[in-house]
Amino acid sequence: MNNLFRSIQRKGIALGILCCSVSLFAQEKIVTDTIQVFEEKIILNPVETTYPKFKVGGVFQGRYLNNFKNGVDIDGLHHSDGEGTSNSFDLKRMRVSLNATVMENLEVVALVNLADFKQDPKHKVLENAYAKYTFSRYLQVQIGQFRPLFGLEETYPADVLKSIDYSNSYYLYSSNGWTSFQVGAALTGSVDLGKVPMSYGLSVTNGNGRNKTDSDNGKHYSSRLLFSLDKEHELNVGVSGGVGEVQKETIYAVGLEVSAKLPINDRWCFDFQSEAKQGTNHNLYYSTAPEMRFGELNDYVMKSFYILPNIRYEIGKKHFEAVEFACRYEYLDENSKVNSNGRQTWVPMLSLEFLKNYAARIQVGMQIDNFKQSVKDSKAYNSNLAFIQFQCRF
Repeated sequence: MNNLFRSIQRKGIALGILCCSVSLFAQEKIVTDTIQVFEEKIILNPVETTYPKFKVGGVFQGRYLNNFKNGVDIDGLHHSDGEGTSNSFDLKRMRVSLNATVMENLEVVALVNLADFKQDPKHKVLENAYAKYTFSRYLQVQIGQFRPLFGLEETYPADVLKSIDYSNSYYLYSSNGWTSFQVGAALTGSVDLGKVPMSYGLSVTNGNGRNKTDSDNGKHYSSRLLFSLDKEHELNVGVSGGVGEVQKETIYAVGLEVSAKLPINDRWCFDFQSEAKQGTNHNLYYSTAPEMRFGELNDYVMKSFYILPNIRYEIGKKHFEAVEFACRYEYLDENSKVNSNGRQTWVPMLSLEFLKNYAARIQVGMQIDNFKQSVKDSKAYNSNLAFIQFQCRF
């Protein structure tokens, strides 16, 4: 019996050694095969990236508007006869974008807003249409129709704004050719000034809006420098400036900006942004009949300031990410020197974010406009516009 037990024990030990040997051999073989595959497929025979590459996206913004100021319509226009539409559903944006990577460093970008078809689409619909070549982080070149870097708001797409829309000054400077979509060329990039990262933008554009050729041979030359002073709190300070020529007259615009983000704890966070601008309002000057003008072109000066604080509470649920409350205050004077009529705007807004990065959210609030002097039958009239907007990005 003892001999039988010893025989079985020896055979078991031999079988175990054999299994371990096979196992170790197999593992060594797998490792060897993995290394061999890496050498063959990655080093010796790398798979070439196929170009062009395409990426399609879009943004939907639909809203309901109701102006609680008697005689003022949803566009802020006063009607002394009491007529005008004071409440309506509205399609603000239905954007579709296409990004094509033509080669490693070359991309072409197109962006259209189909909601522009609700009115006369002339000089509208097409927003971005440019080609961009990246030499390095220090230098990128683009040409076509784009948003030249002038001020903080130019760096944000409409779907990530902390307020219901861009500031009033943004649209005023757009009508004067400094912001929003313009046709031209630009140089952008970033460098490190010691321990301070700095990004820059230099642009030359026609300065007369989108989807237009130049009308007077004049150009807008603008620039922006942004300094990242504190990475932890995302403290950024920027300056913008530009000169141009319109109908053989010199114009200018300057701006100063600051933004920061201050986490309170794991769930609460406070951030803000602010801008101040000043420039020549040549659009107002040349759109006014000569006999109705006061002074010269240089006397038509627009000034603006806004601050936008925002507080955010993280909820972190699957389909309910966060709640935010923001309140933008803005002061704007379209003609501060010769016919001043300052406009103060308050925009309190509650935002419910259902998907990350505002991919789906609801915004509820009111835009309250108060002018130094209300002018009948014009847009320079006090207004209380309530809104509720649903946004979805794909």
